[in-house]
Amino acid sequence: MAETTDSSCVYKNPDAPVEARVQDLLSRMTLQEKIGQMTQIERSVASHDVLTDYFIGSVQSGAGSWPFEDAKSSDWADMIDGFQRSALASRLGIPIIYGTDAVHGNNNVYGATIFPHNIGLGATRDAELVKRIGAVTALEVRASGIHWTFAPCVAVLGDPRWGRCYESYGEAAKIVSEMSSIISGLQGEPPEEHPNGYPFLAGRNNLIACAKHFVGDGGTDKGLSEGNTIASYEDLERIHVAPYLNCISQGVCTVMASFSSWNGSRLHSDYYLLTEVLKQKLGFKGFLVSDWDGLETISEPQGSDNRNCVKLGINAGIDMVMVPYKYQQFIEDLTDLVESGEVQMARINDAVEKILRVKFVAGLFEYPLTDRSLLPTVGCKEHREVAREAVRKSLVLLKNGKNDDKPFLPLDRTAERILVVGTHADDLGNQCGGWTKTKSGQSGKITIGTTLLDAIKAAVGDKTEVIYEKTPSKETLASCEDFSYAIVALGEPPYAEMRGDNSELTIPLNGNNIVTAVAEKIPTLVILFTGRPMVLEMPVLEKTEALVAAWFPGTEGQGMADVIFGDYDFEGKLPLSWFKRVDQLPLNVDSNFYDPLFPLGYGLNCNSG
Repeated sequence: MAETTDSSCVYKNPDAPVEARVQDLLSRMTLQEKIGQMTQIERSVASHDVLTDYFIGSVQSGAGSWPFEDAKSSDWADMIDGFQRSALASRLGIPIIYGTDAVHGNNNVYGATIFPHNIGLGATRDAELVKRIGAVTALEVRASGIHWTFAPCVAVLGDPRWGRCYESYGEAAKIVSEMSSIISGLQGEPPEEHPNGYPFLAGRNNLIACAKHFVGDGGTDKGLSEGNTIASYEDLERIHVAPYLNCISQGVCTVMASFSSWNGSRLHSDYYLLTEVLKQKLGFKGFLVSDWDGLETISEPQGSDNRNCVKLGINAGIDMVMVPYKYQQFIEDLTDLVESGEVQMARINDAVEKILRVKFVAGLFEYPLTDRSLLPTVGCKEHREVAREAVRKSLVLLKNGKNDDKPFLPLDRTAERILVVGTHADDLGNQCGGWTKTKSGQSGKITIGTTLLDAIKAAVGDKTEVIYEKTPSKETLASCEDFSYAIVALGEPPYAEMRGDNSELTIPLNGNNIVTAVAEKIPTLVILFTGRPMVLEMPVLEKTEALVAAWFPGTEGQGMADVIFGDYDFEGKLPLSWFKRVDQLPLNVDSNFYDPLFPLGYGLNCNSG
C-alpha cells in the first residue's frame, strides 16, 4: 500500500524543488525498489503483481503490441491507466513511465495521424514545421495515456543500404541538428534560463522525448544494422555526436544507447562515450535507456553471460534497461552485482536519481493518469492538415520534362482519361512504410487515411476518367492513345531495422521494367515511395517525363495531389545524395570522388525548374 501523505514527505509535495523531491524519495527506497525503477518491461507481461512486487519503473509497448488489434486511443488509455493504478498501489506509489515508438505520429494506434518518415521531413528543411509535428504527435500520444516516445532518431546517415535510412533526417549533421527541433515540439520549449542538459517538460500536453541512438548508428560500415562505425573520435564528434548538442540544449529528457559499435566497442558497454562524453562532457542530466534487450548485445555470442552484460552495461552508464521479458533475471543479476560490490551503490543511486528526476519534471506524480479531454484531437482535421503540409513540402522533384523548355508538371486536372498504375498507388500501408501498426509495417488498409489514388480522384475534374491497375495489362497499354498521361506509383514495401538492410537497392517487383513499359507508351509521371535513393536505370530516366521522390509520406495522400496538380509548387530538397550505382556507396557530399546522380540539396520546382 502506498505511504500516506505527511508534512515530512517532501517527494509528494508538488511545490518542493525537483531535486529535493528526488533526494527525499531516494532516501526512502530499498535496493529492490531502486532496481525496479531501473527496469522496463513489455506490456504483455505487466500484470498487477509484477508491477507491485518488483516495483517496475517503466512499461512499454513493443511495435505491434496493442491492447488488441485496431485498438483506439481510448482503449490504450484504459490499459495504461490500469498499469498505472497498479504501480501507484506499491509502497511508495511511484508512477510508471510508459514508452512507445511513436516515430512518425502515434503510429501504433489505429486512427492516429501518420506523418512522413524522418527522411521526408529532412527534405522539407523546415524546422518550424517539424516542431509543429512534434506538438501534434505529443497531443495524440498523450491522449492514449503514453508519456514517452522513443524518438527522434538523430542518426547522421552514412550509407543508404542501412535498413533504418528513413529514420534519419539526412546525411549532413547540420540537417539532422536543425530537424531535432521536433524535441521542442514534443516536450515544449524550455525558457532561456533553463539550465543546459537538465530535462524539461512543459506540461500535460507534452511528451517525453528520447534522442537516439547514441552514437554513430547511422555510420556503420556498409550500412549494416547494429554494425561497426569505424571513425576517429574527432570524426565521430563532428558528424555523429553533433546533433546531440542541439537535443541536450532543448532539455531532451532521455537518450537511448545504440546497438552498434564504435571501432569494435559495443556502445552499450562503452563507459567513455556513455559517461565521459554524454553525461560529463555534454552535460546530459536526463536518463540513458538501453535499446530492446540491448545489454545482450555486449557479449559474443549475443545473449551469453547475462550477468557480465548487466555489470558492463550498468557500470558504463545505462540507467534504465529494456528487458521486455527477462526482467526477473536482470533484477536478480543486478541485485547480486550490487551485493558483491561489482556494481557500486553510488552507480545505482545515480541511475535512479536520473529516472526520478524525469518523472518529477514530467509531472507524473501529480498527474499519473490519462487526460481524456485530449481524445478528440486524435486524427482530427487540424492535425491531418499539418501532415498534409508536411507531405507537400517533403516531395522532391527530380525530373520535370524530357526537355528543359517543356515541363511536364503540373498535371492537367481536366484531362479526359488518365492511367494510375503501381503497388503504392492505392495502398495505405505501403504509403506509410515501417513502424506503422507493427514494427516492419504492413501493406493494405491498415489505418484511416487517404491513398494517392483517393487523392487523385478527388483532385481531378468530374469529367476525368481515372483508370487504376496495380499492374498494367497488355490491353491497357495497347490502348495507350486513350490516355492523356499515366502516374506510376511504386517503391519499397514496408520494412524496419535489419529487415531493411539492402545491398542492391533496386526497385522491387520489377519496378524499373514496369515504369519503362508504361513510359514507352504514355507520357508518365513516376512517384517513388522509398525510404532512400534506389537504382534508377537509364531507360527510366530517359523515358519518363517526370520523377518525384515521395519517401514514405504517411496517411495524408492529398499532399501529393496538391503538388502534382499545381495547387502548390515543389519545395523539397534531397537530404542525402542520390547515387548512380551501389558500387559508389558510401557516397557522401564530402567524398573525394563525389559523382552522384542527384547531389545533396537537389530539387526542382515547377516555376523555376
